[in-house]
Amino acid sequence: MNVAFAWPWLFAVLPLPMLAVWLLPRAAKTPGQVLRVPFFSALASAVGTHRSAARRWRPVVGAIAWGLLVLAASRPQWVGEPIALPVQGRDLMLAVDISGSMALEDMVLGNQVTDRLTAVKAVAGDFIGRREGDRLGLILFGRQAYLQTPLTFDRQTVNTLLQESAVGLAGQETAIGDAIGLAVKRLRGEPAENRVLILLTDGANTAGSVEPLKAADLAAAEGIRIYTIGVGSDGQGPFRGLLAAGGELDEATLKAIASKTGGRYFRARDIRGLNDIYQLLDELEPVSAEDKTFRPVRELYRWPLSVALALTLLLALAAAGIYRRATIRELSHG
Repeated sequence: MNVAFAWPWLFAVLPLPMLAVWLLPRAAKTPGQVLRVPFFSALASAVGTHRSAARRWRPVVGAIAWGLLVLAASRPQWVGEPIALPVQGRDLMLAVDISGSMALEDMVLGNQVTDRLTAVKAVAGDFIGRREGDRLGLILFGRQAYLQTPLTFDRQTVNTLLQESAVGLAGQETAIGDAIGLAVKRLRGEPAENRVLILLTDGANTAGSVEPLKAADLAAAEGIRIYTIGVGSDGQGPFRGLLAAGGELDEATLKAIASKTGGRYFRARDIRGLNDIYQLLDELEPVSAEDKTFRPVRELYRWPLSVALALTLLLALAAAGIYRRATIRELSHG
C-alpha cells in the first residue's frame, strides 16, 4: 500500500508564483487622490500596524494554499495491495457416453480389468483437476443427452458428478448428435476463441433427433472446436469378441466431426492410451498461465483541495477584516 500521483509533472508549476513576482513588472500606483480624509495619518498608522502583522503570516498561508492546490491537481492516489483476479481460460464442455456398451470390461486399471466408464472416470477426473482457470461443464448422454453441470469454475463439483454417473441412466442407445447439439446451445453465448467440446463415446449414433454431422456443422458455425475420443479395445488379444458385443465404433463419423470443427480425433484402446490423449489435450488446449491482478485505487485530491480552498477563504476574510477593523477603530476615536 502506498501513495502515488497520477500527474506528477504538475509539480513543475510550484515555483510559478515566485517567478511571477520576480519577472513581471509591478503595477503602477494610481496618481492623485479621489478622497481626502482629515484623520488620514492616524488611519494610516493603525492600518500599517495590522498590515505589518499580516505581512508575516499571509505569504506563508498563501504559499501553503498554492502548494496544496498543486498537490490536488497532481491527483494523489491511495494504491492498495495487488489482488489476484480469477483467470478464465477456456469454456470446456465434456460430453461422456454412458450408454449400455460403456459397461463392457475391456480396459485395465491398476492391473485389474474394468469397464470403459470406470476407466474414463479415472482418467477424466485427473484431466478435470488440471484445468485450473477453465470453466468446465458436463453432458452425459445415452439415448438422450442431459446437461449434468453447466459451465463453472467449480472443478470439484464437475468431477463429483462425473464419478457419480452410471451406465444406462440416460438409456442404452447412443445419441451423439443430440449431445453435440446440447453443447452448442450451452457454448453459443461464450467467447468464440474459447469454446471447446470433448466428446467421448464407444459406439455409433443409434438414437436422437439430430444427425451427428449436421450437429457438427452447427458447432463449426458457432466456432466450437470438437475433440472426439473413441473408447474401447479393437477386439484383439484377451478382449477378442467384445467389440462386436458392444457395437462397432463409428470412427469415420467421429473423424468427420473433428475435422469439420477444427478439432482432432483420438483412439483410446486402453487406459494408457486414454491418459495420453488427455495429456495431449492439455497441450492442444493449454490452461491460461497468465496471472492477472489489480490494485484498488482511491483518489485523495479532495483533501488537499479542501484545505487549499479553506486557506484561500481565510486570506480573503483576513484582508477584508483588517481594513474594516482599522476604520471602525479610528472613527470611534475620532
